[in-house]
Amino acid sequence: MQSNQAKENILKKIREALSHPVPLPYSGSEGQESVFTASTEDDTVTFAEEFTKLQGKFIYCTNEEILWQQLQSLLLQQQLEKIYCTEPLFLPALKQLGTMLTSDLAHCDASITGCEYLVARTGSIVLSAAQATGRTASVYAPVHICIAYNHQLLYDIKNALQFLKEKYKDHFPSLITFASGPSRTADIEKTLVTGVHGPKEVYCFLVEG
Repeated sequence: MQSNQAKENILKKIREALSHPVPLPYSGSEGQESVFTASTEDDTVTFAEEFTKLQGKFIYCTNEEILWQQLQSLLLQQQLEKIYCTEPLFLPALKQLGTMLTSDLAHCDASITGCEYLVARTGSIVLSAAQATGRTASVYAPVHICIAYNHQLLYDIKNALQFLKEKYKDHFPSLITFASGPSRTADIEKTLVTGVHGPKEVYCFLVEG
């Protein structure tokens, strides 16, 4: 009987407290604002700096004509002959360049993909399973070449996640990947090694427009 009365007294106090809510102290500390402040630099500059810090190779192109010229030069210089690409947007131009396209991802020299977004603050390429290239093209090839456009460049990961939720509100992808430079690990004797779990080199072509 006493325990029931004690329980009722506690519940009564809770109900009274809820009916007279107290303003939350230090409301600014409850995650209402981002920990990271926006950069004063252009997002393109920020992305280029962060991406190259992570051993990525960044190429800025003022238009698509420059893009395909620069890409062709890269393929020739690095002797990348067998190219894996399933992006409908890029295939016509690659065929026009005379690129040797292959459907054998396991034995290609490089893969070419698009992306969902680029994140300037972390220098990351955002990819998803909903893309034409699926899950494997960006990680299985020894060299990954990403082609992105200015409108895909965002400042923070939070922005990318918000846009992805809006874009795929009815069918969210089964996998979202934030790729930050080539694969690397220092697990073995604290020596940094690239290409262990993914591509040894990652190139990002950012096209204006």
